[in-house]
Amino acid sequence: MRQIYPAPGDPAGQQADPVGDLARLYAYPGPGGRPWLRANMISSADGAVALAGRSGGLSGPADRLVFAVLRSLADVILVGAGTARAEGYKPVDPRQLIGRLRPASAPPPPIAVITGRLDLGPDDGGLLGAYPGRAPSIVLTTQAAPAARRAAAARHAEVVVTGPGTVTAQAAVAALAGRGYRKILAEGGPGLLGQITAAGLLDELCLTYSPVLAGGAAGRILTPPAPGRAGALAGLELAHVLEDNGYLLCRYLQSGPRPGKDA
Repeated sequence: MRQIYPAPGDPAGQQADPVGDLARLYAYPGPGGRPWLRANMISSADGAVALAGRSGGLSGPADRLVFAVLRSLADVILVGAGTARAEGYKPVDPRQLIGRLRPASAPPPPIAVITGRLDLGPDDGGLLGAYPGRAPSIVLTTQAAPAARRAAAARHAEVVVTGPGTVTAQAAVAALAGRGYRKILAEGGPGLLGQITAAGLLDELCLTYSPVLAGGAAGRILTPPAPGRAGALAGLELAHVLEDNGYLLCRYLQSGPRPGKDA
């Protein structure tokens, strides 16, 4: 993996400690202040967000390494229910993290899933299962979710009721920040990213371009939260570009004021 933008000061030194180099490139701001929300997405060269319904089909070794680094640096991982089901999410296995990037004895980051109906299958051994050594999931739901499902989920997860009928991006981020999770990593899907951006909550976007042409009807990385509403960021500033075997790993920072954070 090599850095192609901005030009590195010591190209030879990039290979000495790849993980350390990535940790520096993707470091969160210093302690204190408001929560920092980072999204990590992948797209084919022609804009598809998935192959055969899953984003994992677009991934490669460099993308998987960055994926592990971003998870290792995060306090919590935020995901929508549809992505959790499609990608087979489970609580984070500490063996898949890079230990030296986390505070000593820190537990793995929990998965926080947004689900208004709480239809995650609490008995299927997936996201709501109990796994020794893994942080219990956080379920962000509503009062409209069936009480029996909430009770079942609470056996192995922390259930947070954010409001009466809809879990908004603002409510989800506020609930996580209130529990001390300041470094928030959103892993999708497109609907969640659309809500986050429309609310002005996104601080940065990590986007990998996969060197494949997917074709088909796969959507884009962002779905507007309502018809006719663009949900797009006002602007993005390119922070860096890495390249590995045709994959381009880009990090963008939000530029300009955001209603959810800067107004």
